[in-house]
Amino acid sequence: MLDLVGRRYWFFLLSALFIVPGLISLAIPPGLKAGIDFSSGSTMTIAFEAQVTQADLRSEFADLGHGDTVIQRTGEGNYLVRTRDLSPDAKGRVEDGLRAKFGAFTVLDFYSVSPVVATEIVQNSALAVVVASFGILMYLWWAFRQVPNPFRYGVCAVVALIHDVLVVLGAFSIMGKLFEVEIDAMFITGLLTVIGFSVHDTIVVFDRTRENLKKGISREFDTTVNASLLETMSRSVNTSLTVVITLAALLLFGGVTIRNFLLVLLIGIISGTYSSIFNASQLLVAWEKGDFGRFFRRLQPRQAEAKRA
Repeated sequence: MLDLVGRRYWFFLLSALFIVPGLISLAIPPGLKAGIDFSSGSTMTIAFEAQVTQADLRSEFADLGHGDTVIQRTGEGNYLVRTRDLSPDAKGRVEDGLRAKFGAFTVLDFYSVSPVVATEIVQNSALAVVVASFGILMYLWWAFRQVPNPFRYGVCAVVALIHDVLVVLGAFSIMGKLFEVEIDAMFITGLLTVIGFSVHDTIVVFDRTRENLKKGISREFDTTVNASLLETMSRSVNTSLTVVITLAALLLFGGVTIRNFLLVLLIGIISGTYSSIFNASQLLVAWEKGDFGRFFRRLQPRQAEAKRA
Protein backbone atom coordinates (compact mmCIF):
# COMPACT_ATOMS: atom_id res chain seq x y z
CA MET A 1 0.00 0.00 0.00
CA LEU A 2 1.32 3.45 -0.94
CA ASP A 3 2.47 5.22 2.23
CA LEU A 4 1.40 8.86 1.86
CA VAL A 5 1.37 9.57 5.57
CA GLY A 6 4.94 8.38 6.00
CA ARG A 7 6.07 11.06 3.53
CA ARG A 8 4.16 13.88 5.25
CA TYR A 9 7.25 15.99 5.92
CA TRP A 10 8.04 16.08 2.20
CA PHE A 11 4.51 17.30 1.52
CA PHE A 12 4.85 19.97 4.21
CA LEU A 13 8.15 21.04 2.64
CA LEU A 14 6.57 21.27 -0.81
CA SER A 15 3.82 23.49 0.62
CA ALA A 16 6.46 25.74 2.16
CA LEU A 17 8.23 26.03 -1.21
CA PHE A 18 5.02 27.39 -2.72
CA ILE A 19 4.06 29.66 0.19
CA VAL A 20 7.39 31.27 1.14
CA PRO A 21 8.03 33.13 -2.18
CA GLY A 22 4.51 34.53 -1.97
CA LEU A 23 5.05 35.67 1.63
CA ILE A 24 8.28 37.40 0.60
CA SER A 25 6.43 39.15 -2.22
CA LEU A 26 3.61 40.16 0.16
CA ALA A 27 6.19 41.66 2.52
CA ILE A 28 7.52 43.94 -0.26
CA PRO A 29 5.21 46.99 -0.58
CA PRO A 30 2.76 47.06 -2.17
CA GLY A 31 1.99 43.47 -1.16
CA LEU A 32 -1.01 43.30 -3.48
CA LYS A 33 -1.89 45.57 -6.37
CA ALA A 34 -5.24 46.96 -5.25
CA GLY A 35 -7.99 47.39 -7.81
CA ILE A 36 -10.58 50.12 -7.75
CA ASP A 37 -12.72 48.30 -5.17
CA PHE A 38 -9.94 48.59 -2.58
CA SER A 39 -8.14 51.79 -3.54
CA SER A 40 -11.00 54.04 -4.80
CA GLY A 41 -11.17 55.59 -8.25
CA SER A 42 -13.11 55.25 -11.48
CA THR A 43 -12.96 52.83 -14.38
CA MET A 44 -14.61 53.01 -17.77
CA THR A 45 -14.57 50.83 -20.83
CA ILE A 46 -14.48 52.88 -24.03
CA ALA A 47 -15.13 51.67 -27.58
CA PHE A 48 -13.85 54.07 -30.27
CA GLU A 49 -15.18 54.09 -33.81
CA ALA A 50 -11.94 55.45 -35.26
CA GLN A 51 -8.48 53.90 -34.91
CA VAL A 52 -6.96 55.04 -31.60
CA THR A 53 -3.61 53.94 -30.23
CA GLN A 54 -2.93 53.34 -26.57
CA ALA A 55 -0.13 55.94 -26.60
CA ASP A 56 -2.42 58.63 -28.09
CA LEU A 57 -5.14 57.86 -25.55
CA ARG A 58 -2.67 58.06 -22.65
CA SER A 59 -1.34 61.36 -23.97
CA GLU A 60 -4.83 62.82 -24.20
CA PHE A 61 -5.69 61.82 -20.64
CA ALA A 62 -2.47 63.51 -19.50
CA ASP A 63 -3.50 66.68 -21.33
CA LEU A 64 -6.87 66.51 -19.56
CA GLY A 65 -5.11 66.45 -16.17
CA HIS A 66 -5.10 62.70 -15.56
CA GLY A 67 -1.49 61.74 -16.17
CA ASP A 68 -1.66 58.81 -13.73
CA THR A 69 -4.38 57.05 -15.72
CA VAL A 70 -3.92 53.31 -16.32
CA ILE A 71 -5.01 52.18 -19.79
CA GLN A 72 -5.41 48.60 -20.97
CA ARG A 73 -6.42 47.45 -24.44
CA THR A 74 -9.28 44.90 -24.25
CA GLY A 75 -10.13 44.49 -27.93
CA GLU A 76 -10.13 46.16 -31.32
CA GLY A 77 -10.79 49.83 -30.53
CA ASN A 78 -11.76 49.02 -26.92
CA TYR A 79 -9.89 50.26 -23.86
CA LEU A 80 -10.28 49.78 -20.11
CA VAL A 81 -9.35 53.05 -18.41
CA ARG A 82 -8.71 53.51 -14.69
CA THR A 83 -8.23 56.94 -13.18
CA ARG A 84 -8.85 58.94 -10.02
CA ASP A 85 -12.41 59.14 -8.72
CA LEU A 86 -14.35 61.15 -11.32
CA SER A 87 -17.27 63.32 -10.33
CA PRO A 88 -20.10 63.65 -12.90
CA ASP A 89 -18.69 67.00 -14.04
CA ALA A 90 -15.14 65.65 -14.35
CA LYS A 91 -16.41 62.62 -16.25
CA GLY A 92 -18.26 64.94 -18.65
CA ARG A 93 -15.12 67.03 -19.28
CA VAL A 94 -13.08 63.88 -19.98
CA GLU A 95 -15.67 62.57 -22.43
CA ASP A 96 -15.88 65.96 -24.21
CA GLY A 97 -12.08 66.08 -24.53
CA LEU A 98 -11.87 62.53 -25.90
CA ARG A 99 -14.70 63.19 -28.37
CA ALA A 100 -13.04 66.35 -29.64
CA LYS A 101 -9.73 64.51 -30.10
CA PHE A 102 -10.79 61.08 -31.41
CA GLY A 103 -14.35 61.46 -32.63
CA ALA A 104 -17.34 59.33 -31.70
CA PHE A 105 -17.04 56.64 -29.04
CA THR A 106 -19.24 54.64 -26.67
CA VAL A 107 -18.77 54.24 -22.94
CA LEU A 108 -19.62 50.56 -22.48
CA ASP A 109 -19.51 50.76 -18.68
CA PHE A 110 -18.50 53.17 -15.93
CA TYR A 111 -17.73 52.26 -12.32
CA SER A 112 -16.67 54.56 -9.50
CA VAL A 113 -15.75 53.83 -5.87
CA SER A 114 -15.14 56.52 -3.25
CA PRO A 115 -12.37 56.21 -0.63
CA VAL A 116 -14.95 55.64 2.13
CA VAL A 117 -16.59 52.76 0.25
CA ALA A 118 -13.18 51.27 -0.59
CA THR A 119 -12.23 51.23 3.12
CA GLU A 120 -15.51 49.53 4.03
CA ILE A 121 -14.97 46.88 1.35
CA VAL A 122 -11.50 46.06 2.74
CA GLN A 123 -12.83 45.75 6.28
CA ASN A 124 -15.87 43.67 5.30
CA SER A 125 -13.76 41.38 3.11
CA ALA A 126 -11.30 40.64 5.92
CA LEU A 127 -14.20 40.08 8.33
CA ALA A 128 -15.88 37.67 5.88
CA VAL A 129 -12.76 35.49 5.68
CA VAL A 130 -12.32 35.45 9.47
CA VAL A 131 -15.99 34.63 10.13
CA ALA A 132 -15.95 31.87 7.51
CA SER A 133 -12.85 30.29 9.06
CA PHE A 134 -14.29 30.44 12.58
CA GLY A 135 -17.60 28.98 11.42
CA ILE A 136 -15.82 26.09 9.72
CA LEU A 137 -13.77 25.38 12.87
CA MET A 138 -16.88 25.29 15.06
CA TYR A 139 -18.87 23.17 12.61
CA LEU A 140 -16.16 20.52 12.20
CA TRP A 141 -15.59 20.42 15.96
CA TRP A 142 -19.28 19.62 16.37
CA ALA A 143 -19.57 17.29 13.33
CA PHE A 144 -16.70 15.06 14.49
CA ARG A 145 -17.64 15.10 18.17
CA GLN A 146 -17.99 11.30 18.21
CA VAL A 147 -14.31 10.68 17.41
CA PRO A 148 -11.37 11.28 19.79
CA ASN A 149 -10.04 14.87 19.79
CA PRO A 150 -12.69 16.39 17.47
CA PHE A 151 -11.21 19.88 17.92
CA ARG A 152 -8.12 18.76 16.00
CA TYR A 153 -10.21 18.05 12.91
CA GLY A 154 -11.48 21.61 12.86
CA VAL A 155 -8.06 23.11 13.46
CA CYS A 156 -6.39 21.02 10.74
CA ALA A 157 -9.11 21.93 8.24
CA VAL A 158 -8.66 25.64 9.02
CA VAL A 159 -4.86 25.34 8.70
CA ALA A 160 -5.36 23.70 5.29
CA LEU A 161 -7.64 26.50 4.09
CA ILE A 162 -5.17 29.11 5.42
CA HIS A 163 -2.57 27.30 3.29
CA ASP A 164 -4.81 27.79 0.23
CA VAL A 165 -5.48 31.46 1.05
CA LEU A 166 -1.73 32.11 1.39
CA VAL A 167 -1.01 30.35 -1.91
CA VAL A 168 -3.61 32.50 -3.71
CA LEU A 169 -2.49 35.74 -2.03
CA GLY A 170 1.16 34.99 -2.77
CA ALA A 171 0.44 34.15 -6.40
CA PHE A 172 -1.53 37.39 -6.91
CA SER A 173 1.17 39.39 -5.15
CA ILE A 174 3.80 38.03 -7.53
CA MET A 175 1.54 38.46 -10.58
CA GLY A 176 0.72 42.00 -9.46
CA LYS A 177 4.40 42.92 -9.43
CA LEU A 178 5.23 41.15 -12.69
CA PHE A 179 2.05 41.51 -14.77
CA GLU A 180 0.05 44.33 -13.10
CA VAL A 181 -2.68 41.90 -11.98
CA GLU A 182 -5.05 43.68 -9.57
CA ILE A 183 -7.35 42.39 -6.86
CA ASP A 184 -10.97 43.52 -6.61
CA ALA A 185 -14.25 42.53 -4.95
CA MET A 186 -14.49 39.47 -7.23
CA PHE A 187 -11.14 38.37 -5.83
CA ILE A 188 -12.71 38.10 -2.36
CA THR A 189 -15.68 36.23 -3.82
CA GLY A 190 -13.28 33.78 -5.45
CA LEU A 191 -11.29 33.43 -2.23
CA LEU A 192 -14.39 32.52 -0.23
CA THR A 193 -15.35 30.02 -2.95
CA VAL A 194 -11.90 28.45 -2.69
CA ILE A 195 -12.27 28.19 1.10
CA GLY A 196 -15.56 26.34 0.66
CA PHE A 197 -14.13 24.00 -1.98
CA SER A 198 -11.03 23.25 0.10
CA VAL A 199 -13.05 22.43 3.21
CA HIS A 200 -15.45 20.26 1.19
CA ASP A 201 -12.57 18.09 -0.03
CA THR A 202 -11.05 17.94 3.45
CA ILE A 203 -14.35 16.84 4.99
CA VAL A 204 -14.56 13.96 2.49
CA VAL A 205 -11.22 12.62 3.72
CA PHE A 206 -12.05 13.26 7.39
CA ASP A 207 -15.41 11.54 7.04
CA ARG A 208 -13.82 8.44 5.53
CA THR A 209 -11.26 8.49 8.38
CA ARG A 210 -14.10 8.58 10.89
CA GLU A 211 -15.78 5.61 9.20
CA ASN A 212 -12.56 3.60 9.18
CA LEU A 213 -11.92 4.42 12.83
CA LYS A 214 -15.35 3.00 13.68
CA LYS A 215 -14.63 -0.12 11.62
CA GLY A 216 -11.32 -0.53 13.40
CA ILE A 217 -9.36 -1.37 10.25
CA SER A 218 -6.11 -0.77 12.17
CA ARG A 219 -4.94 0.01 15.68
CA GLU A 220 -2.53 2.58 14.25
CA PHE A 221 -4.07 5.99 13.56
CA ASP A 222 -1.62 6.79 10.76
CA THR A 223 -2.48 3.53 8.97
CA THR A 224 -6.19 4.35 9.19
CA VAL A 225 -5.64 7.86 7.82
CA ASN A 226 -3.41 6.55 5.02
CA ALA A 227 -6.07 4.04 3.96
CA SER A 228 -8.71 6.79 4.02
CA LEU A 229 -6.57 9.00 1.81
CA LEU A 230 -6.05 6.26 -0.76
CA GLU A 231 -9.78 5.46 -0.81
CA THR A 232 -10.81 9.08 -1.46
CA MET A 233 -7.87 10.41 -3.49
CA SER A 234 -9.13 9.40 -6.95
CA ARG A 235 -12.52 10.97 -6.23
CA SER A 236 -10.95 14.24 -5.08
CA VAL A 237 -8.52 14.44 -7.99
CA ASN A 238 -11.13 13.57 -10.63
CA THR A 239 -13.63 16.09 -9.24
CA SER A 240 -11.03 18.84 -9.15
CA LEU A 241 -9.73 17.98 -12.61
CA THR A 242 -13.15 18.50 -14.21
CA VAL A 243 -13.42 21.90 -12.52
CA VAL A 244 -9.88 22.89 -13.54
CA ILE A 245 -10.57 21.99 -17.19
CA THR A 246 -13.73 24.11 -17.16
CA LEU A 247 -11.93 27.06 -15.57
CA ALA A 248 -9.05 26.80 -18.06
CA ALA A 249 -11.55 26.93 -20.93
CA LEU A 250 -13.25 29.98 -19.43
CA LEU A 251 -9.88 31.68 -18.98
CA LEU A 252 -9.05 31.13 -22.63
CA PHE A 253 -12.40 32.14 -24.09
CA GLY A 254 -14.14 34.14 -21.36
CA GLY A 255 -14.30 37.89 -20.90
CA VAL A 256 -11.59 40.03 -19.33
CA THR A 257 -13.93 41.22 -16.56
CA ILE A 258 -14.03 37.78 -14.87
CA ARG A 259 -10.44 36.78 -15.58
CA ASN A 260 -9.11 37.53 -12.07
CA PHE A 261 -12.04 35.67 -10.51
CA LEU A 262 -11.26 32.63 -12.64
CA LEU A 263 -7.56 32.87 -11.77
CA VAL A 264 -8.39 32.81 -8.06
CA LEU A 265 -10.54 29.72 -8.54
CA LEU A 266 -7.98 27.94 -10.71
CA ILE A 267 -5.05 28.52 -8.34
CA GLY A 268 -7.16 27.94 -5.22
CA ILE A 269 -8.79 24.71 -6.38
CA ILE A 270 -5.45 23.18 -7.36
CA SER A 271 -4.02 24.24 -4.00
CA GLY A 272 -7.16 23.08 -2.17
CA THR A 273 -6.99 19.63 -3.70
CA TYR A 274 -3.35 19.34 -2.67
CA SER A 275 -3.92 20.60 0.88
CA SER A 276 -6.92 18.32 1.44
CA ILE A 277 -4.91 15.23 0.54
CA PHE A 278 -1.39 16.11 1.59
CA ASN A 279 -1.78 18.63 4.43
CA ALA A 280 -5.00 18.44 6.45
CA SER A 281 -4.99 14.71 7.21
CA GLN A 282 -1.21 14.64 7.52
CA LEU A 283 -1.45 17.35 10.18
CA LEU A 284 -3.91 15.16 12.08
CA VAL A 285 -1.38 12.33 12.08
CA ALA A 286 1.49 14.63 13.08
CA TRP A 287 -0.60 15.97 15.98
CA GLU A 288 -1.68 12.49 17.07
CA LYS A 289 1.89 11.14 17.04
CA GLY A 290 3.28 14.16 18.91
CA ASP A 291 5.49 15.39 16.06
CA PHE A 292 5.01 19.05 16.96
CA GLY A 293 5.96 18.52 20.60
CA ARG A 294 9.17 16.71 19.63
CA PHE A 295 10.02 19.47 17.18
CA PHE A 296 9.70 22.23 19.78
CA ARG A 297 11.59 20.20 22.39
CA ARG A 298 14.49 19.91 19.95
CA LEU A 299 14.47 23.66 19.43
CA GLN A 300 14.77 24.48 23.13
CA PRO A 301 18.36 23.17 23.62
CA ARG A 302 19.45 24.98 20.45
CA GLN A 303 17.94 28.24 21.69
CA ALA A 304 19.66 27.80 25.05
CA GLU A 305 23.02 27.18 23.32
CA ALA A 306 22.53 30.27 21.17
CA LYS A 307 21.90 32.41 24.26
CA ARG A 308 25.03 31.08 26.00
CA ALA A 309 27.10 31.80 22.89
